[in-house]
Amino acid sequence: MTSRRLVLSLACGLLAATAAPALAQSGKLANPAALTEQAPATYKAKFETSKGPFVIQVTRAWAPNGADRFYNLVKNGYFDNVRFFRAISGFMVQFGINGDPALNARWRVARIQDDKVSQSNTRGMITFATSGPNARTTQVFINFADNSNLDGMGFAPFGKVVSGMDVVDKLYTGYGEGAPNGRGPDQNRIQTEGNAYLNQGFPKLDHVTRATIEK
Repeated sequence: MTSRRLVLSLACGLLAATAAPALAQSGKLANPAALTEQAPATYKAKFETSKGPFVIQVTRAWAPNGADRFYNLVKNGYFDNVRFFRAISGFMVQFGINGDPALNARWRVARIQDDKVSQSNTRGMITFATSGPNARTTQVFINFADNSNLDGMGFAPFGKVVSGMDVVDKLYTGYGEGAPNGRGPDQNRIQTEGNAYLNQGFPKLDHVTRATIEK
């Protein structure tokens, strides 16, 4: 895979499950511009998933803009019921597209500024996907392996899995790369059709049950 294809591929994104659109739209998530709270210097986010729990520790100094966005997404329930829609064995697992198409329409244009790359994309590090300069929104990926070749492409890690990496390793990778280059979901259809599309065509995908900021 060429570097250009890799960047474009990582840019596209993730998914969700069975949240009712009306319920999601009634909450704070409907207004991305209001969710700009500065994150603590360090914090932990616990992800309960269909394979078990894992915990991510975020260090804001590594990538402040990314750390702040992730904090607001987790705190306000954005990742609850989302799918690990792109999981490639030996590479990474990606998630972050909501199950509600109406929310996706709002968040896919809620971009944040780039952070400088201060850490390397080694095993267990979590990083925002991006489609180009200052284009990060909600999609993130966890590195299964040493992907330090991504560092020079501007992918800035903001945290690391500190427990449950064995759970991350168990996430379903059978669909592989997304369409049109593989058998996995088409990210544009996830954005516009949400969980209905994934439930029908990709029933084996693992998902986040709930994500919370640890106290």
